[in-house]
Amino acid sequence: MINVAIIGSGAIASAHINSYLELNKDCTIVALCDIYPEKAKAIAHELNLDVDISNDFKSLIARSDIDLVSVCTPPYTHAEIAVDFLNHGKHVLVEKPMASSLAECDAMNAAAERNKKILSVISQNRFSDPMMKLKSVLDTKLMGPIVHTQIDSYWWRGHSYYDLWWRGTWEKEGGGCTLNHAVHHIDIFRWMNGMPSEVTAITTNTAHDNAEVEDLSIAICQYDDGSIAQITSSVVHHGEEQQLIFQGKDARVSVPWKVKASKSLENGFPVDNPKLELDIQQVYDSQESIQYEGHTGQIYDVLQAINGEKEVLVDGIQGRQTLELITAIYKSSSLGEKVSLPLEKDDPFYTRDGMLSNVKYFYEKTKVIENFGMNEITTGGNYK
Repeated sequence: MINVAIIGSGAIASAHINSYLELNKDCTIVALCDIYPEKAKAIAHELNLDVDISNDFKSLIARSDIDLVSVCTPPYTHAEIAVDFLNHGKHVLVEKPMASSLAECDAMNAAAERNKKILSVISQNRFSDPMMKLKSVLDTKLMGPIVHTQIDSYWWRGHSYYDLWWRGTWEKEGGGCTLNHAVHHIDIFRWMNGMPSEVTAITTNTAHDNAEVEDLSIAICQYDDGSIAQITSSVVHHGEEQQLIFQGKDARVSVPWKVKASKSLENGFPVDNPKLELDIQQVYDSQESIQYEGHTGQIYDVLQAINGEKEVLVDGIQGRQTLELITAIYKSSSLGEKVSLPLEKDDPFYTRDGMLSNVKYFYEKTKVIENFGMNEITTGGNYK
């Protein structure tokens, strides 16, 4: 039995707690921690948890009865908490984004390697049937070389969203919609199509004048082979439609699922290619459904890895790569220049202090509240 502690009892913590409860044959929650212990007590009471309550994660790091820690705190705290627990022999599952800077990511990965422990970064939208099936289709290369990718990470958040004390600031949230919402789709895009070599981006704040950070960004990514990807990150899109479209030389596939294949007439105009469409559809349909989806799917993956049954799907190296691409978007939009990847350790955007000194500040944060009520939140992932 794997014993679990959860650090942070804000909105996303319930997704972790409910997942661990669903997987109770393999794990049990033994502790909740929050700087506002009344929040931890409230969620424990709501979900009928018999757990220890703490207001300081450091009181838990030396406990021998804790094997795995879920870090559900604001992004600027992720590195310190993860490194401390890894150094005390605990496995760590950290919420997205992995950290506030590439330097922090490197410290976390070094601690995981040094202590031979698992570090996984939440990317729950990978753990869905449509995404897993699309990845299998792309791996066949039936579409031919990918020439264009479209990532629409559309979310909507009201003005008051950024009133919460840690949101809407570069120092504590680490960024806006690109980092904290589109991170899901940027991770999946990078997982499926690899890292680009250059990034050109624009960010803006169109509807949230109580936040320093962006609420809309558009990035153009170029690969060495000349192919292009466009990434739109937003918290101003009503309806929150989200999609990834991969245009290959011979066919198009996407989530939500759609396949379309064309071939050329003598004059260069298109005609349908039903044979290729059928071949691709058969690959998609032949993939088995995964046992668990979303946070539950990723937590099950981590539990299997702890038990030595498989390698973890989303490790800290991949989490760092996703943050590197996001950091390149911020660098390009802040400095108004094309950015080449990879970003080196002497880059001004490598450290948290460097980021804070160079990013674009849109507005001053004008309102601060300690807590919202326990309202339901949206986490995306409805791709069917």
